[in-house]
Amino acid sequence: MTLKLLTLPLILLSICANAKTPVDSTEMYEKALAHLKDSVNNALSYKTGKIKPEGGKVVLDVPEGFKYLDKDQSKYVLTKLWGNPASASSEVIGMIFPQDAGPLSDSNYAFVITYEEIGYVKDEDADKINYDDLLKNIQEGEKAENEKRVKEGYPAVHLVGWAQKPYYDGQKKILHWAKELKFGEGDGDNTLNYEIRILGRKGMVSLNAVGKMYDLPRVNKDIAKVLSVASFTEGNSYFDFNPKMDNVAAWTIGGLIAGKLLAKAGLFALIAKFLAPFWKFIVLAFAGMGAWFKRKLGLKKGGTQPSGEGQLEEGAADHPGETPHTDTN
Repeated sequence: MTLKLLTLPLILLSICANAKTPVDSTEMYEKALAHLKDSVNNALSYKTGKIKPEGGKVVLDVPEGFKYLDKDQSKYVLTKLWGNPASASSEVIGMIFPQDAGPLSDSNYAFVITYEEIGYVKDEDADKINYDDLLKNIQEGEKAENEKRVKEGYPAVHLVGWAQKPYYDGQKKILHWAKELKFGEGDGDNTLNYEIRILGRKGMVSLNAVGKMYDLPRVNKDIAKVLSVASFTEGNSYFDFNPKMDNVAAWTIGGLIAGKLLAKAGLFALIAKFLAPFWKFIVLAFAGMGAWFKRKLGLKKGGTQPSGEGQLEEGAADHPGETPHTDTN
């Protein structure tokens, strides 16, 4: 993958060198972005059908219309392409994307799959929860958490409401819900966070997706397929629990829903893609490098350099960002 991404600066230089007319920054950006998307998508290796992630407790069945990215490649996407810290992907076992989407698609969603061995989650409280009251309690608890976030230089996070009210399937032991979130005080599109928890004997599988609120109809259309993606292997299901041997989790159903808005295995693992897409900064750096070389080597075929928006001062791209390294095959 790294070798393919390293070709991007050369592609940009080629675009500049062979341009019959001056290439403005917008055109260069669009061409660079298209090449970057192609390079990444061609380098990633997806799977479908039955998947057995390492650990032996979980099996995945990727349905028609979706594709699976394995653990190592998923960590690369989360950390190197989307700019998240390594800690955000420590429990990741893979990702699933819609068949026509990829990690650099502008408008899409993806589910990050994690397995957490937190113990056996008792579900006796599931039928007693008033989800409207729970929503109000979460919203009332935002203030202190947001004050801390703002002091640390991060935008405040506001839970606008349920995008999909929590639902617990007591027979299949699957919990899912969706939140509408607003980051900061701007007027941009609100964020969708769809969460799924599949309970097992010693822990749970989590599937977490982040998109924009306009993605909700598509997610709802696909959710029945997604709910059946993960299951537990023999001896590891919720119904295999042995109270004499197994640990009970500190969490309840209500606790899983009311957890922090930016839980490690939840929204935080995806947020950079939608608030600060790291890959776009890579493209801009390469575009700046191409423009710098074009000036230095006199590669313009004629005309004058465009002025105004999109120009870089000479030397601003002398040290473009390094392409991330990965051992992913």
